Amino acid sequence: MSRTARRAERLADAADARLPVLEGGSLLRKAFPEHWSFFLGEIALYSLLVLILTGVWLTFFFQPEMREVVYTGSYVPLQGVAMSAAFDSTLHISFDVRGGLLMRQTHHWAALVFVAAIGLHMLRIFFTGAFRRPRELNWAIGVTLFMLSLAEGFAGYSLPDDLLSGTGLRIAQGIMTSIPVVGTYLAFFAFGGEYPGHDIVTRLYPLHILLLPGALIALVTAHLILVFHLKHTQWRGPGRTNRNVLGKPLYPQFTGTSAGLSLTVFGVLVLLSGIAQINPVWTYGPYRPDQVSTGSQPDWYVGFLEGALRLVPPWETNVAGHTVMWNVLLPAVVLPGLLFAVLYAYPFVEQRLTGEWRHEQHLCDRPRERPVRTGLGVAGTVFYGVLLLAGANDIMAQVFRVSVDALTWILRAALVVAPVLAFLVTRWLCRALTAAERERLAEGVPTGDIRQSVTGGYEGDHEPVESFRPGAPRRSLTGARTGTPSRTPRAPERPDR
Repeated sequence: MSRTARRAERLADAADARLPVLEGGSLLRKAFPEHWSFFLGEIALYSLLVLILTGVWLTFFFQPEMREVVYTGSYVPLQGVAMSAAFDSTLHISFDVRGGLLMRQTHHWAALVFVAAIGLHMLRIFFTGAFRRPRELNWAIGVTLFMLSLAEGFAGYSLPDDLLSGTGLRIAQGIMTSIPVVGTYLAFFAFGGEYPGHDIVTRLYPLHILLLPGALIALVTAHLILVFHLKHTQWRGPGRTNRNVLGKPLYPQFTGTSAGLSLTVFGVLVLLSGIAQINPVWTYGPYRPDQVSTGSQPDWYVGFLEGALRLVPPWETNVAGHTVMWNVLLPAVVLPGLLFAVLYAYPFVEQRLTGEWRHEQHLCDRPRERPVRTGLGVAGTVFYGVLLLAGANDIMAQVFRVSVDALTWILRAALVVAPVLAFLVTRWLCRALTAAERERLAEGVPTGDIRQSVTGGYEGDHEPVESFRPGAPRRSLTGARTGTPSRTPRAPERPDR
């Protein structure tokens, strides 16, 4: 052995004595499924990375202060207008810092994509049953990540102190005061006194740049560690069992694919920021408590709260001289709490009802094979969609020239009826698709050829199924109806495609 080889061996031994160098070889060969639906979580991860990078850049220029200043920047329509230092620094970033507007818009677009990717990733996990044992903890971490991302987005959205975000803060203050007993104290603490106070931006800033991002990064790290430890779920197929995972090894194939996806996410976000304007705060102007932006709408991920507030009738109760505002407490406090409680509890409830908690589940379900779960998921999505539409009932009434009161009553009825109909239709459709698939497997695929039997009747010719969707059942087919010999369908080379 040469001197260089011996030196390299000693270096490797020294490193392995302190770090898991040699054990990392098996980790680099860990298999990851390559179906497109498994990349939704990575899109969220890379969007978070863009958020961190652009957010660090923005902290060098943003001033989280509510002291009043007079604007003297380059945006002429607002010159000489009194505003907070936070709004003044936002305008400075947008118009006077080179590349500032691009960075602001990239940060905002990344936030929207981040929350959307988490939501879609959770839907994929829900509909495929990837939350079952042993992944209940990872599901809970994902729900917590989604909840924190909503809070993080709202905090960042409120920092510029423009008229639109100030309107959202006014709604948040009303939600706080609707909480019995402690609501007024919470609002005074958050705003630093009577609304609008002088401390809300100063207190939201460390939440947005330090506490919430720290919690998000910690939970993402724990989530990834559990993904590596528990092995990835996969679709059913030839050679796939609860004991293995077939797919690309982490290095180099999956690493290359993931790196390409990261560059795509970065490029799309920057492209969106360059061609699609978002959150033009200069058109809203600085926040004033006596003004509200016409047609003001929050970012989509909190739109369901806005819709819930608009749909609940003006119910109030006076108790011992105190007023309980049910029209705010129920839609903005109780409803979100119930929704997240259901999300946390669902994996445990379903597994208890089905008995699946006794065994580990590593193979994905197809949604059509779980009609009740799929129906519940679609019903929940429709419920959320109705609330999101209700958050823009005034805009829709103006665009479609209908009464806003009539539209509100229609949406109230839809909030009750539409999820039930969605559940029933989805359950029926899942069962129909499963039955049609069984028939297709039993009879084969029609070839289009018609033949006449010896009795004078006509029947179609069929051939065995040879192409399968991911996770679709496979079994031998006979040609009893066609007179052809029985044969086993040939599995496609790439069953995930």
